[in-house]
Amino acid sequence: MDFFCKGCPAYCCYQEDGAVLLITAEDVNRLARFFGLRDGEVRRQYMANRHSLLVKEDRSCIFLVQGATRQRCLVYPARPDQCRSFPHGQPCPYLAARSG
Repeated sequence: MDFFCKGCPAYCCYQEDGAVLLITAEDVNRLARFFGLRDGEVRRQYMANRHSLLVKEDRSCIFLVQGATRQRCLVYPARPDQCRSFPHGQPCPYLAARSG
């Protein structure tokens, strides 16, 4: 985890209006291995539909651990590819807010 990410309020773990975290079959399999479950069980427990994870009422990822000071993501080693690539070639919103 990058040094600058440690103080971040988990920008990458919240969905903006209209945004969807696309989950691939590879992501499901990675999460299944992480939890020691079958792929189908991961889909039943953690997915909103065929292609996205459930979110909490505040639109945060179901795997976001609130209040943690370090690794906020419960499944960080197994996080989906879309999470791994955040901020997707754009400036990180957290770092942009800090410098502005």
